[in-house]
Amino acid sequence: MTPSDRAAARLAWARATLHDDTLTLAPASSDASFRSYWRTQGEGSWIVMDSPPALEDPAPWLAIGQRLRDAGLHAPVVLAHDLAQGFLVIEDFGRQDYLSCLNPDTADALYAQAMDALLRIQANVDGSDLPPYNHAFLQRELELMPEWFLQRHLGYTPACEEWDVIEQAFTVLLHNAAEQPRVFVHRDFHSRNLMRLESSRSGPFRMPCLTPFVAPYQPAGAEALPRLRNPGIIDFQGALHGPLAYDLASLLRDCYIAWDETRVAQWVEQYRQRAQQAGLLDATVDRERFQRWFDLIGLQRHIKVLGIFCRLWYRDGKRGYLADLPRVLGYVLTVARRYPELADLAALIERCVGERDITAPASA
Repeated sequence: MTPSDRAAARLAWARATLHDDTLTLAPASSDASFRSYWRTQGEGSWIVMDSPPALEDPAPWLAIGQRLRDAGLHAPVVLAHDLAQGFLVIEDFGRQDYLSCLNPDTADALYAQAMDALLRIQANVDGSDLPPYNHAFLQRELELMPEWFLQRHLGYTPACEEWDVIEQAFTVLLHNAAEQPRVFVHRDFHSRNLMRLESSRSGPFRMPCLTPFVAPYQPAGAEALPRLRNPGIIDFQGALHGPLAYDLASLLRDCYIAWDETRVAQWVEQYRQRAQQAGLLDATVDRERFQRWFDLIGLQRHIKVLGIFCRLWYRDGKRGYLADLPRVLGYVLTVARRYPELADLAALIERCVGERDITAPASA
């Protein structure tokens, strides 16, 4: 199907589903996958998700969203879906993601809400039946960095002894991940996937006259958890069962916005204490140990992201991600230098980068 045919099918389906022959669609957002999102323009405001089944099966998104809503998290309600075509009409969270709202004055309050949600997820959303975020999975992710960042982007092929440095560092990171308690892991719990909802949206979610395929969250009884209004959570379909500190590192060492390390350490310690109170961590996990877990699982993530951002550019034609490489590289070097067993990796990456402007694509 050509892009124009897909667009025509998407519009026809949305009009039929919402019973509005004059409805139009405007781009709402896109992401690093093959999905796209379109805001309805007509009576009411909805998001049409276009998730081509052969490229991005929407079924996991539906299943994980229901799991989050059942725990009182604010994942989008689904009005209608056609899984065969890969079209869904979902709740519109508006235009304010965390990235557009975060500043030194709002950060404490917004991150407090995000950490409330993350604690709720880890304590109440079962992830044990999800695919494991295990050694093999993490290893594959780490290997994206030398392939796409060093070799494809920088044009640098490591020598044998340099591959040894890389492999030794990866082993440290994999051991660190294996030490941590296993929980539901969103995998992209960051400022572009958390939405700040207007206070006027408080109260029960109101559906139009159509019957939703997936019901809004309704407390089952006195024991049900109260629904968290903020943040709205999106892009959760890739959830896995993995290390507890992973999503916290995604949030606080965000690829799109950075904070002073002292402030980050304070947020990390606040989360450690609350996780212990919730029974997610035992009393033997002290501040130093948890900080190491956080640092090194964050380093694993950022090494992966160096590769993914380059792959998105060179393989998938997704423009813009190279502009965020300096921030991600800064995380990698800062954390790796902090731990003696990873200092050689930092030195190797610095040598490979040299004076290069890493935001500039490699010549063909």
